[in-house]
Amino acid sequence: MHLSVITSLTGLALLACILELLRRHQLREKYAALWLAVGSAVVPLGLFPQMLDSLARGLGIVSGASLVLFAGIVLLLLVCLHLSWESSRLEEETRTLAEEIALIRTALEEQDRPSGCRMRGGSV
Repeated sequence: MHLSVITSLTGLALLACILELLRRHQLREKYAALWLAVGSAVVPLGLFPQMLDSLARGLGIVSGASLVLFAGIVLLLLVCLHLSWESSRLEEETRTLAEEIALIRTALEEQDRPSGCRMRGGSV
């Protein structure tokens, strides 16, 4: 089987997986858009590899394979950057929520204590 056919079939499988994850609500739309774009680019470039070489020459790159490698590395770096940003944001949100839960628990414990047991410093 030719590499172009394998590449196109891989792109179609990627598109099918993305659509299935979307259907099951396991992948958010904002992430699916990126992967649908990647899959949609892989299928025609797999079927018509000469398009890739023409695009590479138009950009001043000697080989289409070099263009794919460069584009893949850039894509992976952008995905890593985005995931790091998301992780940092979620870590901050988790810390804030944990602090709020601690304050709520403290307030509930204060409220549940009998009124005669409360002391000024909050200790019994």
